[in-house]
Amino acid sequence: MGEPTKSVSKEQDRPSASSSTQTTNVPPAPPLPNPSTHSSLLQPSIKKKNKTKVFRVFRSVIRSFPIITPTACKMPSLPGGKLDSNRTVTSGVRVSGTLFGYRKGRVSLSIQESSKTLPSFIVELAMQTNVLQKEMSSGMVRIALECEKRGEKDKTKLMDEPVWTMFCNGKKTGYAVKREATEEDLNVMELLKAVTMGAGVLPGKSDVEGPDGEMAYMRALFERVVGSKDSETLYMLSPEGNNGPELSIFFVRI
Repeated sequence: MGEPTKSVSKEQDRPSASSSTQTTNVPPAPPLPNPSTHSSLLQPSIKKKNKTKVFRVFRSVIRSFPIITPTACKMPSLPGGKLDSNRTVTSGVRVSGTLFGYRKGRVSLSIQESSKTLPSFIVELAMQTNVLQKEMSSGMVRIALECEKRGEKDKTKLMDEPVWTMFCNGKKTGYAVKREATEEDLNVMELLKAVTMGAGVLPGKSDVEGPDGEMAYMRALFERVVGSKDSETLYMLSPEGNNGPELSIFFVRI
């Protein structure tokens, strides 16, 4: 009975053909998941059509433009010459707006149908985040984004314009650029999904802003009023009894 026992042990020690194949043919690693596919943000109820694509090279050139010296703003006049702080807009639609960016980087504006949906519009403004924070501390900020009118046969929607000339409180600051949502944009919106109104900071990427880099944000509800195919306005809504800053953002084709 000793010999059969030895033969069995030899067969066990001898690797099979299938096990040899498994050790030599390593299966390829699965592809990395796309972070956007795992986002819990919902699609907007109305999907955009005929998205205008901005070429990356062109966008990089626009971003490299310097801050331009102040000039007169062509902002459209408001009824009575000023914005009434107690103004109640009844013809607009409420949307969620978020201003965010690294303190020494450019600030971006994201518009969402609600805080729980994917961004429907993102524009990178021609202003650093810390500069906009200083303007907001003055109590009233009016941002005008202007572009040239197109021909009558051109059906490009106002909010699909790729490049805007930006004015802040009557001073020209440079060129704002519309862009598609990046992975970082979606991460910010995901973190702020439960925030309806508020301001604060989020941890930033150390390789972008250094170990102490922080991303500042301000989220609020806006009343979106469409004046015409060449004019739209976002009025920031403050909670009742709150004497916070006033912010109005004008989109116009002139």
